[in-house]
Amino acid sequence: MIRRRELLVGAGALSLASVGGAPARAAEPEVVIGVLYAMSGPSAQVGVDARHAIETALDLINNDHDLDLPGAKGAGLAGLGGARIRLVFADHQADPQKGRAEAERLITQDKVAALLGCYQSAVSATVSATAERYGVPFLCADSSSPSLHRKGLKYFFRPAAHDEMFSTAMFDFLDSLRKQGQKIDTVALFFEDTIYGVDSSTVQRKLAGERGYKLVADVKYKSNSPSLTAEVQQLKTANADVLLPTSYTTDAILLTKTMAELGYKPKSIIAQAAGFSEKVTYDAVGDKLQGLISRGSFSLDLAAKRPMVATVNGMYKARAGRDLNDNTSRQLMALIVLADALDRAGSTDGQKIRAALAATDIPGTRTVMPWTKVAFGPDGQNVFADPVLLQWIGDKFITIFPDSAAVAPAKWPMNA
Repeated sequence: MIRRRELLVGAGALSLASVGGAPARAAEPEVVIGVLYAMSGPSAQVGVDARHAIETALDLINNDHDLDLPGAKGAGLAGLGGARIRLVFADHQADPQKGRAEAERLITQDKVAALLGCYQSAVSATVSATAERYGVPFLCADSSSPSLHRKGLKYFFRPAAHDEMFSTAMFDFLDSLRKQGQKIDTVALFFEDTIYGVDSSTVQRKLAGERGYKLVADVKYKSNSPSLTAEVQQLKTANADVLLPTSYTTDAILLTKTMAELGYKPKSIIAQAAGFSEKVTYDAVGDKLQGLISRGSFSLDLAAKRPMVATVNGMYKARAGRDLNDNTSRQLMALIVLADALDRAGSTDGQKIRAALAATDIPGTRTVMPWTKVAFGPDGQNVFADPVLLQWIGDKFITIFPDSAAVAPAKWPMNA
């Protein structure tokens, strides 16, 4: 049975009983939002971290904070009479069909005004289709498959970048290194076999050809495979100048361990985040990943220019015991963006929320991200979600690209 949990925060919960003989208070208005993540199985830690991130955003919205974030100043949603948001969490277990079923349950039984999720792109694909069928807005917080916003859906909105934007930043970085005299001729693709990995590889294969990089290995593997020995042997034999992996957490850890066992040290790695942005990966094999570069949406280094970033990160860290990362920052911002639209819509009607989302225009300085702004195109994609590249040095990520966000030059190659 799919596990489901309901989270009540602030004054949004309905009081049904009297205390000490006093009459029960009238319920304060609330808006119910459905949140779908894997809370069990191999991706459970991602779901736990997502819950902490979204709860942090909920605190910012439901309570009064002196921060220049949409919805932070003042308690609740002013456009809805001070209504608080109530979250209902559902566990999709990283299964697209369970995601579909839970999305329908949230819409028909919990009467949610909108949905938010789902990390795995394959799950976001089924959930977004379900939301579309019911006319319920879906905030795609962190799934990065480019195909998701190209299905002609009217109720799909993604504030963060997709993999074409991320991969373009990667190849822009490689081109910049070439101009500095670095010899970078060959790349190797390593990607899992769901929509996330396949879409990522399609983009990177195309960019490699367009930018003049020779593809010397093109390795697709089965997600959550018990062994990657054969695949890593292919990568070792190819010995590309740059390895471009697209993997979730358990696969990222297994890949790293298998490379060490087979004595394969890639000259450099530029990862498509996901498993290579998770703390659990670096707790397990971080010593073997020194110098790895990952694309990202979030840079904690931004706090030096924008102190609000440090404040929000501190709020999240108090809950999760770790800093915001590529995934959790996007999850937090998704609820902030949704709350902003709800406030402007002044309604829980799906069409009115959709119209408000379509009219979103939030300056990047009013987010915790290095984005230009949040504004959606006709396909629901924010094209102003500027990516960054981060390098794992010591025990933390350092922003190394683009120059406007970098705090240090890249170490290249990583295994010099």
